[in-house]
Amino acid sequence: MIDRRPFDKLGGADHGWLKAKHHFSFASYYDPRNMNWGALRVWNDDEIASNTGFPPHPHSDMEIITYVRDGAITHQDSLGNKGRTVAGDVQVMSAGTGIRHSEYNLEPETTRIFQIWIEPKTFGAAPSWGAKPFPKGDRSGKFVTLASGFSEDADALPIRTDARVLGATLKAGESTTYALGKDRSGYLVPAVGSVEINGVRLNARDGAGIKDEDVITVTALEDAELVLVDAALD
Repeated sequence: MIDRRPFDKLGGADHGWLKAKHHFSFASYYDPRNMNWGALRVWNDDEIASNTGFPPHPHSDMEIITYVRDGAITHQDSLGNKGRTVAGDVQVMSAGTGIRHSEYNLEPETTRIFQIWIEPKTFGAAPSWGAKPFPKGDRSGKFVTLASGFSEDADALPIRTDARVLGATLKAGESTTYALGKDRSGYLVPAVGSVEINGVRLNARDGAGIKDEDVITVTALEDAELVLVDAALD
C-alpha cells in the first residue's frame, strides 16, 4: 500500500522567516487522523530565511534528524555542541532526558531542510548530538543509510530507535530497490525530482506512506534526490 501525500495538500504555516509544510499533525496544524506513520512522528519541510532561525528551545524523549537540502544550518545546544551542517549532510539529536538547542540559518541564501522526528525505543538516556557529511556521489543509484538505530549500520549516525533514515540519488530513468518488509512502515519523500514508487508517481516534496510492501522499487522520472525512513509499524 502506497499512500501518496501531495505537497500542495500538506498542512503548514508561513511565519515570514519560516515557511513550513507538515506531513503530519504539528504545531498549529492539527489533524487527529494524521498524527504519525508508525514510529515516525514528524516530517517537516522547512524553508528558513537568511540570518533567521529557531532560538533556543527544549526537547526530550525524541530522535530528531535534520537533512539539509539547500544552504546550511548552524546548531548550538546546552551540551556545548556547535556545528554547521551543509546541503546533503545530516545531523541527529537524541533529546533523551532533555536538551535545549538553537538552529540558525547564518547563510546569505535561504536554507531548506527536512526535519524528521522518530519516537525513541528507550527513554531516560543522556542527550546527545552528532553530524556527518554524506557525499551525494556515494548514494548514486542506491540507498545509503544516513542514521540508524541498528548496530550493524556502523557508518551511519546513531539514533536510539527502531528505524533507519536513508538517502539516494537517481539519474532520470534509473531504478533502485529497497527491501522494507511487510512488518515495517516506510515514508519516502523526493527532495528533488519526480519518481515512481511501486508504480505510484510522486513529484518533488510529495510524501509516500508505505505499508504492507515487501520490496519497494523507485524509478526516477527525472534526476532525483530521495530520503526514506524505515521504521517500526507502531
